[in-house]
Amino acid sequence: FPSRSARASRRCCPCVCNALSLEIKASPKVRAFIGEQVSLKCSFKSSSPITESLTVDWTYRPLTGGQMETIFHYQSVPYPTTVGKFKDRISWIGNVARGDASVAIESPVMSDNGTFICSVKNPPDVYHNIPQTVLIVTERGLSFQLTSAVLLSILVFLPSIIVVVLLLVRMGRKFGVLKEKKKSGCKKSSIEVSDE
Repeated sequence: FPSRSARASRRCCPCVCNALSLEIKASPKVRAFIGEQVSLKCSFKSSSPITESLTVDWTYRPLTGGQMETIFHYQSVPYPTTVGKFKDRISWIGNVARGDASVAIESPVMSDNGTFICSVKNPPDVYHNIPQTVLIVTERGLSFQLTSAVLLSILVFLPSIIVVVLLLVRMGRKFGVLKEKKKSGCKKSSIEVSDE
């Protein structure tokens, strides 16, 4: 048989349930690149003052399916998981006083792809929506790398090329002037020829 509290919660009228609720927001999709830290943003609004009883839980289910597993817990201090694939890779970047329950994942890999759920409880506010964040980890595209390399090359080599071209032009002009002088110096004028 259901307990008294369970029966009471069932009888809870919508107005009371809404009053004792939390609103949680999270990005529906987050893209990350292999090896580059990624932030999983989660914000919340509570109708009750923030107390030490407030808890934050992050759970994860792989893209391939399976059971949800808790990978992070917060209550006054962060408790990252000590087992599993996220051991030593998940950290707290939130601030509950500002309604921020975000975490970061270090060195993501493609096998991290999956669904993450941010859950916040701030008694008596324990009812809330369940936003899901799908993490998609990919490799940085070759086109991006090429673009970066090309831009870097342009920024570094273009000024050098311009300077070299200008120097060559100036040297060419000087060489041309010297050549003209030599030519004019070697030629004898018609007056000199007649005097001879």
